Amino acid sequence: MMKPDLKKPLRMHDGNGGKGNQNGNNDNNNNGSSNDNGGHSPSIMVFVIVTFLALLLISYFVGRTSAQSEEITYDKFIQMVKDGEVEKVSIEGDRVIITAKGDKKDSGNHNGKTYFTGLAEDSTTVTDRMLRAGVEVKSKVENGSSLLINILLTYVLPLVIIWIAMGFIFNRLGKSGGFGFSVGKSNAKLYEGKETGITFKDVAGEDEAKESLVEIVDFLHNPTKYAKIGAKIPKGGLLVGPPGTGKTLLAKAVAGEAGVPFFFLSGSDFVEIYVGVGASRVRDLFHEAEKNAPCIIFIDEIDAIGRSRDAKFGSDTEREQTLNQLLSEMDGFDPNKGIIILAATNRPEVLDKALLRPGRFDRRIIVEEPDLKGRVEILKVHSKDVLLDQTVDLDAIALATVGAVGADLANMINEAAILAVKRGREYVSQKDMLDAVELVSMGKEKKDRILSKKERQVVSYHETGHALIHALQKHTEPVQKITIIPRTQGTLGYVLSYPEEEKFMQTEKELRAELVSILGGRAAEDIVFDTITTGAANDIEKATRIARAMVTRFGMSKRFGMMQIESLDNQYLNQSTTLNCSDETAAAVDEEVMKILKESYKEAKRMLKENRDVLDKIAAYLIEKENITGHEFMEIFCREKGLPMPEKNRGEESLAKMRSEREEQKKREEQLSPATQPTSLRTDIYPPLKEGPLPQTPPVPPAVAPAPPASDNKSSSDDEAQNEEKEMSEEESFAAELKKRSYHEKSEDDGNNN
Repeated sequence: MMKPDLKKPLRMHDGNGGKGNQNGNNDNNNNGSSNDNGGHSPSIMVFVIVTFLALLLISYFVGRTSAQSEEITYDKFIQMVKDGEVEKVSIEGDRVIITAKGDKKDSGNHNGKTYFTGLAEDSTTVTDRMLRAGVEVKSKVENGSSLLINILLTYVLPLVIIWIAMGFIFNRLGKSGGFGFSVGKSNAKLYEGKETGITFKDVAGEDEAKESLVEIVDFLHNPTKYAKIGAKIPKGGLLVGPPGTGKTLLAKAVAGEAGVPFFFLSGSDFVEIYVGVGASRVRDLFHEAEKNAPCIIFIDEIDAIGRSRDAKFGSDTEREQTLNQLLSEMDGFDPNKGIIILAATNRPEVLDKALLRPGRFDRRIIVEEPDLKGRVEILKVHSKDVLLDQTVDLDAIALATVGAVGADLANMINEAAILAVKRGREYVSQKDMLDAVELVSMGKEKKDRILSKKERQVVSYHETGHALIHALQKHTEPVQKITIIPRTQGTLGYVLSYPEEEKFMQTEKELRAELVSILGGRAAEDIVFDTITTGAANDIEKATRIARAMVTRFGMSKRFGMMQIESLDNQYLNQSTTLNCSDETAAAVDEEVMKILKESYKEAKRMLKENRDVLDKIAAYLIEKENITGHEFMEIFCREKGLPMPEKNRGEESLAKMRSEREEQKKREEQLSPATQPTSLRTDIYPPLKEGPLPQTPPVPPAVAPAPPASDNKSSSDDEAQNEEKEMSEEESFAAELKKRSYHEKSEDDGNNN
């Protein structure tokens, strides 16, 4: 029995090595070809060694085959012929192959073996001798082609097969870094130019972060403009934010907008089992980047190698060596070459201070959860390829997804499209979108889980207790839905509520009201059934976390005042905290937290007891329907309390305000578009003034000095002169502007000549 938490969590919120590195870079550039050639020498040596060993093995096996025949002397061969122990003879070049008989009793020693001996006399003589002895004789005709085929099959073909297999193995090992081949090479993925396929149009909801990156893109397009005035582009930018906010997407958008090579790798890609590999890969990465400059290097999850070298985080010699090499390379490369390093992390507090100092990562670009306007823009980006019907209201979906990041919203759009297909529709409706929001936040409905009648009553009163206290209090969020259908994330039921307008902080009254509503489920169980269940486990956990934050971080306790007792260790991941106090103070904190929880629980029981009849009516209706919308809940509540239904909805008002602001902004953009600008302001037709401050020009005296009026009644001539000034045509205004521009430009040119 959980309440979905869609809101974001509460929170307040040496350059000495440069010269040596430059020399090293020059050496690398001068000897680049030799290094590249030298990189292939180990592979060539391995091929030569393997080829030599293969020839030895082939010769060995050929020798083993030949060893099956025993060599004898020629006189012994003649004696065997005389004794009738030879069955057949084959003359092959300068060799005689002898096959002994194996079926005679006196030839048991030979037993059909094969012998060979050298041809000591003419082949014709040997043939006559064999024919007279009744021995079968044959002579093999030597053929050049057969000899060549024999050599190819025996030696060349096995070597070719071995070379192909070795090439395949070396290629695979070179990519994976196995057996030491190319183990020190960088394995960064390289995207050329527009290959990322992402631009700033594909990134929404992070306008501030995009503005910080536009300057980098402009520098890559126009580096001379910055170098001319003496400005230096930041060497690096660190993207910091929670997971799923689009840090990697922003980096790819920068490369896509700039149209330069984009090196993408993760911090874990530098880590290997071999000592010194990480530092070698860092050197190779920057060496490749210099070849492809201007370019962008993006290191995702840089905390894998950039962790602080303090003893607090443990010591790792290999990681520290990699970090030292990265720091050295970031100091060594020339910023005018256009090599820009971007990195992303969601744990900035663990990064080494030397990595964050100016000159390395000059800028820290915060990528936070999007606000209401940002969520609307993100939903528009991800739904541009999805077929939506007329009922879809992305503004309402954005208001219902407080605390959701870009990845969550993209997942919701995709889940809504899948639901529409399952339901046999060709377009996504608003119901699909709302169901997708619940699906992502709470999981799927477990329709096969059947609760007993008693359990359904307990769950119904539990959720009704939450909702009723929401309605009875002033500083709470309105209820949007109540359900007692179990979900796959372990909930037996929940109350869905979200704020009617965007909020960035909460007051103490709002937090205490939230505590009362969270504990309302347990209070309803205690009042109605005179017992308590395990269904309030998540409520207790959430209430304890809020109460502890009120005491230790928000200064909302009279006993401790504005004393900070806990510090936030991990701002963007799990919101973990560390106590900064003694054991006695920690015990006192526990007592204060317990006091706040007891007061909230007592208040929840009081409110439910005073409205027991309303609690019973809503719980009975919920048992019957299983799902209640916020409008149905308010109808029953107002009818039982004798109150009128609220006519205005602050959420609708905030959405209407946002839409009106959007329309006004659109009108302003249309008015400022080049097609609607006045002729005197058309910078696309007439160039603007030169860059830089305009020279000081002497004041131009008026052509005619104005005379003081002689009387209260103005003369007709003065009226005509004023009318002529007011009715000056647009062409005359533009002519005056051109004259002024030419005067300034001439004055500046004269000053330059002087």
